[in-house]
Amino acid sequence: MNIFELNESAVRSYCRSFPVVFTQARGAELVDREGKRYIDFLAGAGTLNYGHNHPVLKQALLDYIASDGVTHGLDMYTEAKERFLETFNRLILEPRGMGSYLMQFTGPTGTNAVEAAMKLARKVTGRETIISFTNGFHGCSLGALAATGNGHHRGGAGVALGGVNRMPYANYFGDKASTIAMIDKLLSDPSSGIDKPAAVLVEVVQGEGGLNVASADWMRKLEKLCRKHGMLLIVDDIQAGCGRTGSFFSFEEMGIRPDMVTLSKSLSGYGLPFAMLLLKGELDQWKPGEHNGTFRGNNHAFVTAAAAVEHFWKDDSFAASVGAKGQRIAERMQRIVRRHGPDSLFVKGRGMMIGISCPDGEIAETVCSHAFDKGLVIETSGAHSEVVKCLCPLVISDEQIDRAMDILDQAFAAAMKGSTVTQAAG
Repeated sequence: MNIFELNESAVRSYCRSFPVVFTQARGAELVDREGKRYIDFLAGAGTLNYGHNHPVLKQALLDYIASDGVTHGLDMYTEAKERFLETFNRLILEPRGMGSYLMQFTGPTGTNAVEAAMKLARKVTGRETIISFTNGFHGCSLGALAATGNGHHRGGAGVALGGVNRMPYANYFGDKASTIAMIDKLLSDPSSGIDKPAAVLVEVVQGEGGLNVASADWMRKLEKLCRKHGMLLIVDDIQAGCGRTGSFFSFEEMGIRPDMVTLSKSLSGYGLPFAMLLLKGELDQWKPGEHNGTFRGNNHAFVTAAAAVEHFWKDDSFAASVGAKGQRIAERMQRIVRRHGPDSLFVKGRGMMIGISCPDGEIAETVCSHAFDKGLVIETSGAHSEVVKCLCPLVISDEQIDRAMDILDQAFAAAMKGSTVTQAAG
């Protein structure tokens, strides 16, 4: 029995799929204790969009630490926070017509930002319930967990999870049914049993839910529905944001203006804990200290986040490269589908948040296991863990993409060869 099994809680999960000790990481690669190299298609569950130990971000952090820069300062003013606020506003918010949005630094994880958004929506509207969606994932603290659909995570709560009305996500019943019309009908009927909600909480691409994608048309209709019924629109961009879908925000080209946006994961750019709630100025109705937390604002994360924004988002070239790489991955995945399961596999997702849906979780798990043996770290998502999901660093090279896709091709060949789906088709 190793030290992890002896002394660490059984709640650990990723290490069960990747049972080696990693010692180094650079760019899109991990290295284990034996010196074996792995291409990283997990990237901290989307936390490392700019890769491991990016030299520009690393140097900025090293310089800051060497100068005795403030590490922890609650929500006091620091130069690190000042630079981040200015940089993010200048390069991200203002060019997107969002210069009037305010930034609230919550506790350091995504679920903290979601909790703040839900709490503020209830405070502003005076209403209690939140609409969330089937297959949505928003975190594991109780409020965010109530808005999460996943039964495995909800089952760990130990208490009733209330204050949320679950509604069908885009295309939940197929592309012929209008889920927006269904929701509108329920909200318009005083006898439906659905109270007027404070807000709608939605992912434009559902990461943990299986790479389900909402169309621009569906999102515009959802925003219109929110305005009709006096609900706030909260976009959870924790996994789909920071460039993952090809633009900094997942909703940028959809013509919508969310009332709030939650960000975390790749916000720091370096894997450091950092979460933020963006909110329209008129919604900032907090009293001083009314919603706080000891680690609201990580100064080391402010430093790397500002460096990441300056380096990657000063123009449109990085977003263009993400689009090109996403297309390269999609084309290679389509080839895998045509070769190993044209009737049982399909590609889903958007940008570099993309994967292959399998007939069941057993096949997807087998694919990931074979891939890991050959040097590719990749995981599953979806209601039945049936989607083999790519979340590689956005800075990955074309050569690394091709190598990873070769491994994935071999893994699907091995998994589908012994599957009951293939046998039944034969």
